[in-house]
Amino acid sequence: MASDIRTSELKSPLDVADYLFRRLHEVGVRGVHGVPGDYNLVALDYIPKASLNWVGNVNELNAGYAADGYARIKGISAVITTFGVGELSLLNAIAGAYSEFVPIVHIVGTPSTLSQKDGMLLHHTLGNGNFDVFSEMSKNISCAMAKLNDPHEAATLIDNAIRECWVQSRPVYITLPTDMVQKKVEGERLKTPIDLSHPPNQAEKEDYVVDVVLKYLHAAKNPIILVDACAQRHRVLNEVHDLIEKSGLPTFVAPMGKGAVNESLSNYGGVYAGDGSNEGVRERVESSDLILSIGAIKSDFNTAGFTYRIGQLSTIDFHSHYVRVKYSEYPGVRMQGVLKKIVDKMGKLNIQPGPKPSNEIAHVDMKISTSEVVTHDWLWPRVGQWLQPNDIVITETGTANFGIWETKFPEGVSALSQVLWGSIGYSVGACQGAALAAKEMGNRRTILFVGDGSFELTAQEVSTMIRQHLNPIIFLINNEGYTIERYIHGMNATYNDISQWKYTDLVPTFGGTSENSKTYQIKNKQEAENLFNDETFAKAEKLQFVELYMPKEDAPKALKLVAEASARNNAKQR
Repeated sequence: MASDIRTSELKSPLDVADYLFRRLHEVGVRGVHGVPGDYNLVALDYIPKASLNWVGNVNELNAGYAADGYARIKGISAVITTFGVGELSLLNAIAGAYSEFVPIVHIVGTPSTLSQKDGMLLHHTLGNGNFDVFSEMSKNISCAMAKLNDPHEAATLIDNAIRECWVQSRPVYITLPTDMVQKKVEGERLKTPIDLSHPPNQAEKEDYVVDVVLKYLHAAKNPIILVDACAQRHRVLNEVHDLIEKSGLPTFVAPMGKGAVNESLSNYGGVYAGDGSNEGVRERVESSDLILSIGAIKSDFNTAGFTYRIGQLSTIDFHSHYVRVKYSEYPGVRMQGVLKKIVDKMGKLNIQPGPKPSNEIAHVDMKISTSEVVTHDWLWPRVGQWLQPNDIVITETGTANFGIWETKFPEGVSALSQVLWGSIGYSVGACQGAALAAKEMGNRRTILFVGDGSFELTAQEVSTMIRQHLNPIIFLINNEGYTIERYIHGMNATYNDISQWKYTDLVPTFGGTSENSKTYQIKNKQEAENLFNDETFAKAEKLQFVELYMPKEDAPKALKLVAEASARNNAKQR
């Protein structure tokens, strides 16, 4: 009776699940990934009521990868699993999103609060009455936790979790017990959108940091800009592009920052990754007397095996929660406000020109007969010639991740990869999520480059692409196994070999027809050239799957360098 009285006091009663999904719609989510399970089934009924689309993935790990890809294009995503068995299958993907600053709202349907209180011996549990064990596992890879066990707190917890997910650009974890789905909350709250803004920097402190930065910037003889992943994740690309265009400074990207910068600009210089840099880039970057480093993540793969040769004494670091000028750090000063003021006040700077990357294929590769097999040195510049403005390009951990460094993008291209977490198979799920986001935003072309070994881990997600009427172009690189692993250790070891599938046969197996899909097998440069010149292929009006044969031991130069460094690090002794 007391519950009825409290509900009657609400101005606009709304079910908890309805409130949750309407809030997700508010922040831009339109497709919800996940796998149904008995603890989340009633909640799933509310998805279409909130004008959301249930995607439905083949398994939870793929759903997590897909949510990651979706979030990188749309800005935030949601994935739903069931308690225990479902959420644990997702954790690898959530950990990757946490490490790479990708905002995913993870919703877990759990047993009722009564069942949990009584410690009932339920399925999907460890049989010990502990219903917190799985949430504890997610705690360290979530920036906020919201357990919706009380309707009085539910709306506030939901709003806070979504805000933290957006602001910190990392996953959050929300539990939705079966007996809470239809509990009532105040629907009037929906009239006030969630505040997704950051508090402004303290004005005096911000102005001081700007003055310090400008002092060194005006004194520099050959400053440059280096952009990395956190410029994308923390949504400062507008400010970054203003700085690049108005300053005219030579601008470079780290591998994880690929796609963050308009590479058609005249002052774009290429990819800097230490010894794995594009031609002429390492010398230009490392000779600079001041580097404006924006959103850096200096991991092993992102620095070509820690081969950066940039001193802190010549670096100004801009990050989401601090700015570091040489060896002086200013905590609590977000880069967004600082960058805006630098652009407004910087005036004329000293500029020394940088390298001019292109998609020209090396002369030695052009001379090779078109009957020769496709090589990495030939492929990646040719891909750059074929790409179109605003394409979405996903590359898998392995040869594709490193090869794409040699591709100069047209304007507006978005690049997705998982350089830091590096979970093989990620890109197939991410492709599905990115393609769905692209469809919602106007059907940008979505293009995946994935190795055969990685593809075999998550191949089933092609079926979701077909079921959701998505039209990605998938290039499967058939090079007989785990090439990146071969270069780290065991070039001819059997553990780096894989079963040779009939890859193109999988498309019809997963539901593809001549109306919604097409497959190709490419075994030499002439066949590849014909495909790149095919206007129908380029239109991407259906799912297209290209099996691209490449030599087993061929790899991009950068991959070889990173693999050697990784092997050395692995072999270090105490």
